[in-house]
Amino acid sequence: MIRPAAGLRLGIRANLAQFSLLVAVNALVGGVLGQERTVLPLLAEHSFRLTGYTFVLTYVLAFGATKAATNYFAGAWSDRFGRKPVLLAGWLVAIPIPLMLIWAPSWGWVVAANVLLGVNQGMTWSTTVIMKIDLAGPSRRGLAMGLNEAAGYLAVAVTAAATGYLAARYGLRPAPFLLGAAYVALGLGLAGLVVRETREHARLEATRHTARGDGQHDHLHAELTNRQVFGHTSLHEPALSAASQAGMVNNLNDGLAWGLFPILFATAGLSVSRIGILAAVYPAVWGLGQLITGPLSDRWGRKHLITAGMLVQAAALALVALADTFSMWIVAAVLLGAGTALVYPTLLAVIGDVAHPAWRARAVGVYRLWRDGGFAVGALLSGLVADLWGLRAAVWVVAALTAAAGIVVAVRMYETHPKAHRLSTVPVVEGSG
Repeated sequence: MIRPAAGLRLGIRANLAQFSLLVAVNALVGGVLGQERTVLPLLAEHSFRLTGYTFVLTYVLAFGATKAATNYFAGAWSDRFGRKPVLLAGWLVAIPIPLMLIWAPSWGWVVAANVLLGVNQGMTWSTTVIMKIDLAGPSRRGLAMGLNEAAGYLAVAVTAAATGYLAARYGLRPAPFLLGAAYVALGLGLAGLVVRETREHARLEATRHTARGDGQHDHLHAELTNRQVFGHTSLHEPALSAASQAGMVNNLNDGLAWGLFPILFATAGLSVSRIGILAAVYPAVWGLGQLITGPLSDRWGRKHLITAGMLVQAAALALVALADTFSMWIVAAVLLGAGTALVYPTLLAVIGDVAHPAWRARAVGVYRLWRDGGFAVGALLSGLVADLWGLRAAVWVVAALTAAAGIVVAVRMYETHPKAHRLSTVPVVEGSG
């Protein structure tokens, strides 16, 4: 067994400089994604004259499928090669994306750019998640994931609003995508020059890790093959598999919001700037809310926050389908963001709670494979339903699926947080953070 380097400590405060740097890096990752949220659906209609919602959503489908697959490999590569090389490679892949969107002569270029975006997001976002879990240790995973996801999705929100403003003032191209190019340059520089490897912190935790005292995890030992990790995370282990299906449905409805909401709002006569505001409110509430819900899950536990969050999302989507005014859609966007904030960091914390440190990066990769596969499923499903029965019917279908996912969590998942479940563990020496 490889022993961790001497002098390492676990905890957010003990690793505050690197942890804070990784929060900033993930904000840049979110900004690269946010450059598309407002502009691309409008670009599809106005610049490429696309008809048919399924065809318009090909870029979300390409992004979701590619990101989902890359998440899986990013987890395995992080265990094999280290976290930093994967992070750096993800930023290198991002270099052509803004340029392809600026100069795209056909929709095929946009789809190709989103394939690269999926690879970029899968490698960079997955790796920042894994690195923060490495540094934080077992007692502050909810806080760590709340900070990580808050930074990423606040950047999505700010960039969505900024690109909406730039598009309204200067046109759909090139101004909005120049912001994305700046994010890529800064992220690449930080990843290459300042970020440090964190795999040794996971090895430190592994030396002090024990299974649950109630025997629930006796089969989840350190020596698992990739196939066993995939099976446990996808199907066999109740908490891991419940988290995977909830994550998939969560991003299914986010794919709907990304691809079809701007078109729904435009058909109601809203201006580009108002569409930009609506595109920003949902991830802004989502991002800010995670600063509360992440640490809250460390105090109250994971399961009930996830169940409540899925049901709140379902109610918000129903309101989107019923509403036809800017003010009511603002309320719906706030509710959708709040529900997602309850779910998003908490699901990642569940994976960190249950998975052994020796295969946790792979479990995160499998979970994110299913979660971000929801983008592709959501794009295909909502596009087909919208083409057959209309935009609002697509929203109703996704609302029903989201409610069903919440019920599955309530029935199948057990509480995973050590304090909430009163687990017997070997103490881990951490920094006071």
